[in-house]
Amino acid sequence: MKDYIEERVIEISNYIIETGATVREAAKVFKVSKSTVHKDVSERLLKINPTLWMEVKKVLEQNKAERHIRGGRATRNKYKAKMMENQTEISKIKAE
Repeated sequence: MKDYIEERVIEISNYIIETGATVREAAKVFKVSKSTVHKDVSERLLKINPTLWMEVKKVLEQNKAERHIRGGRATRNKYKAKMMENQTEISKIKAE
């Protein structure tokens, strides 16, 4: 494995552990695809540093367990914003 890949794998792994970031969040920060981050932390890291891999695995499992909550929160916020937008439009119409 090339040195720069190993460095990236370690950097991404440390970031995920320190921040509790999701694969998607880590991908944005490191400007790589979600697939690359996932392969880095699930396959490559195991070969490079099994101890670090276990720590990352715990964070990813935690994120997976919480994803339905984050999804529900995002949906609620989406519809809240839509409702506020509709109320603003209604207020404008009434003001005319």
